[in-house]
Amino acid sequence: MLHILRFLLIAATSVVGYFFAPFISKAESAPFWGVVFGFAVGCLIVLVEILLERYSVQTLVAATLGLIAGLIGGNLLAYALSQTVEAPEYLYVLIVLVCGYTGTMLGAAKLRDLPLLASLGTRQGGGTILNVLDTSVIIDGRIADVIEAGFLPGTVVIPRFVLKEIQLIADSSNPLKRNRGRRGLEILNKIQKSALARVEILDKEYADVPTVDEKLLRLSEDLDASLVTNDYNLNQVAELQGVKILNLNNLANALKAVVLPGEMLAVQVVKEGKEAGQGVGYLDDGTMVVVENGRPRIGEGLDVLVTSVLQTAAGRMIFGKIPGSEDYVSSGPS
Repeated sequence: MLHILRFLLIAATSVVGYFFAPFISKAESAPFWGVVFGFAVGCLIVLVEILLERYSVQTLVAATLGLIAGLIGGNLLAYALSQTVEAPEYLYVLIVLVCGYTGTMLGAAKLRDLPLLASLGTRQGGGTILNVLDTSVIIDGRIADVIEAGFLPGTVVIPRFVLKEIQLIADSSNPLKRNRGRRGLEILNKIQKSALARVEILDKEYADVPTVDEKLLRLSEDLDASLVTNDYNLNQVAELQGVKILNLNNLANALKAVVLPGEMLAVQVVKEGKEAGQGVGYLDDGTMVVVENGRPRIGEGLDVLVTSVLQTAAGRMIFGKIPGSEDYVSSGPS
């Protein structure tokens, strides 16, 4: 659809050029050159629209400054050469074009980091904090509660390509994927209805970027936004590229209650442990509690005395015993 609209725009500017040209020039070739000029204007508008979609404002401004500097330098160099040596005119034109191209590339790569330009186009909405949601954090669902609690200030940005990915998952023939996709759509609906959420569905697309993760990284860089995710690999790549990350798993771990040896916990033993006699229960935040001699008490709610706490790559584990058990032997870390 977008390509059709662009084609119609170019056609319209060409037609306008055809009918408008005779008012400027009475020459017989005026309509032809009017069409050419209108076609060029339409193509220029489409080109600017594509560039604005793919590149940030500061990059485009820096590239323009580099182009101007390159053209000025190229003209000066061509003029200096014309005063010293005789050469075909096309050589001078070529020098100007090469200098203009070089200036554009150097400007886009270097000048955009200048403090004056770095502040352009990095925040939308007059300095509003932007938070881009990825697919994993939407399907996870906890983000809706975080927003409802008021712990995610600013504007929630949901890219159109993320919404499309969730819709594809919801239409999957795999029941598990289909349920996850539908849950994601329900969470989006909940976020949009929240009085504390300012939600923006962003239509920005990156046709030259193949994967959703890469699009999310590019979008977050262009908007100078925080990327909200639960995806470990995306988290690692984003940190390498300097993209700001809000990881809900890290937030959940940081909010878990601190438990010290010697404290008492109320735990319901729900299953057997790996070692003989052990039972396993869970706290409300999902932390595993290994209870010595708890196997015979599966299904019961117990008061457990904490003996040690172990932090692993998978999370935190708490080891405890039932007070008064006579044959207790700690299997936790000493």
